[in-house]
Amino acid sequence: MIKKFFIGLWDTLNFSRRLIVNFLFLFIVIAVVIALGSDEDDIIIEPGSALVLNISGFIVEQKKYVDPFEAAVSDSMGKSDEPPEILLDDIINVIDSAAKDERIKIMVLDLRNMRNAHLNKLKEVSDALNRFKATEKQIIATGDYYSQAQYYLAAHADEVTMHPYGWMGVEGYAMYPMYFKDAIEKLSVTQHIFRVGTYKSAVEPFIRNNMSEPAKSSAQAWLGALWSEYKTDIATLRGFDVQNFDEKMDDFLAKFKTANGDSGQYALDNGWVDSLKTKEEVRQQLIALVGKDIKGKSFKRISLTNYLTTIKPPTSFVNPLTDKVAVVVAKGNIVDGKRKAGQIGGDSTAALLRKARLDEKVKAVVLRIDSGGGSMFASEVIRAEVLALKDAGKPVIASMSSVAASGGYWIASAANEIWAAPSTITGSIGIFGTVMTFDKSLAKLGVYSDGVSTTEMAGFSPMRELNPQLGEMIQMSIERGYERFLTIVAKARGLSIEEVDAIAQGRVWIARKAKELGLIDKLGNKQDAIEAAAKLASLKHYDVITVEQDLSTKDKFIQELLSNAHVQSFLNIEQNNDVFEAGLQSQISSVFYKLQSEFSSLKDYNDPNAVYARCLVCNIY
Repeated sequence: MIKKFFIGLWDTLNFSRRLIVNFLFLFIVIAVVIALGSDEDDIIIEPGSALVLNISGFIVEQKKYVDPFEAAVSDSMGKSDEPPEILLDDIINVIDSAAKDERIKIMVLDLRNMRNAHLNKLKEVSDALNRFKATEKQIIATGDYYSQAQYYLAAHADEVTMHPYGWMGVEGYAMYPMYFKDAIEKLSVTQHIFRVGTYKSAVEPFIRNNMSEPAKSSAQAWLGALWSEYKTDIATLRGFDVQNFDEKMDDFLAKFKTANGDSGQYALDNGWVDSLKTKEEVRQQLIALVGKDIKGKSFKRISLTNYLTTIKPPTSFVNPLTDKVAVVVAKGNIVDGKRKAGQIGGDSTAALLRKARLDEKVKAVVLRIDSGGGSMFASEVIRAEVLALKDAGKPVIASMSSVAASGGYWIASAANEIWAAPSTITGSIGIFGTVMTFDKSLAKLGVYSDGVSTTEMAGFSPMRELNPQLGEMIQMSIERGYERFLTIVAKARGLSIEEVDAIAQGRVWIARKAKELGLIDKLGNKQDAIEAAAKLASLKHYDVITVEQDLSTKDKFIQELLSNAHVQSFLNIEQNNDVFEAGLQSQISSVFYKLQSEFSSLKDYNDPNAVYARCLVCNIY
């Protein structure tokens, strides 16, 4: 009876699930038919309009793969399991196109929904903003509040306005990883750690409840360099001294007291903003600058997404006759096997490099890396494909984005040249191993594992205590792996093993310092790397293509269908515009996103040899 009950319950739940999905699918189909049959005009940009650069979500090198149908349903309901992402290339493309577009008179920076972004990505956007200003077009930044990342872009505006009740969040850089030692002990999980390198702090969250002094000294050095770069840029843009930054609470409180506890007045008094204006005052100011829109209720404008739709074709056309510089993006944790876009699978990323190698029209490759590493085995699979490209006579430039450390540096090391942004986090040359056993956890539940085997080698299981001799073997493998890492870097960089060891041991470096140490060749962005790759391949006329995983026929159909502007407009639900509530939701979602990321990353420890080149301390918040 019990069995029948659960079978019946499962059948009912399964039927309900299929019914709900079918209803949603029917709703989408009806929406598509209605939208496609609509007589609405295409997106029109009125002459003299304002481009509203309303960046939403995290700025990324490559978006995570999301099922097109699920994404459409989530968007239509105003909800999504994944935090929003926007491509760095798309933002730059929009800004550069608008700079040349005579219909665009000014730009409005509306950054309230922009999430945290690393300094190097912000710098690439800021370079595009400077190119826009060079055309003598005005930029106005408006916001109810500014986070540190948001303010970096806002500071490039000709005028920075803030709501009178707004606030500033420029507070410096911090790195506070989560530590699990006590939690692991309370769960009676036995954590076996194998490592080498004084500064290899990637394993510390599993064996400590706080950060070690060597890890702190290393982190303080590169965080300080990053903060110094941020302060210098802002001080130059705003025309004040770097001492204007409040690094001590006493200094901040003194200024805040002078402003009578008014955060808006504090920002105005200290030169962070140029004016305090309500939403309506900003709207009237923009109407005076560009005129009213067709409805007569607001100013003439076009959003980032809509403008991108007008300049970016739904499907890219690749000229079969021209030579190519191919870009392969390696973003996320490096894991063994195959992964969808937004993660680095050893096999899947190697396949993209192989695809570029076998394409006769591809003459050079830029490997764009944004990764703190992961599986050593997967990293070596990718590095082997870089070497194969070079053997095929195709130069490879490694272009480092925000982070290219540990395994990220491993895959970069084989390139002809390594380029990085000044603020890139790199190095962390060191490896570790980790094996969890749950014999004690199971014993608490009265569950045990016992049996026989034909040899002492057989029978390893996470459900049993780790054989000390097996642990000794893993430690030897770690030490051998570290030697391999040192040898690979020494050979690639023209250094001795001793020289590499002195700057390795898991220590993290900012790119400016890494260049001094010989770990990278040049400082520059992705475009610089593309031009360098073309130069090495002796190309004067070429196209740039991005080698990506092919979508299935079904995914392509759904993606193209649902990307239609009319369909998106029909499905769109008005988003929450309440400032306080939106800000609170953003803060809460950031906390949950951090927790989710910390725990979900555990599944990425899938190296077949349990050996990892990964930098956990490269994440800053």
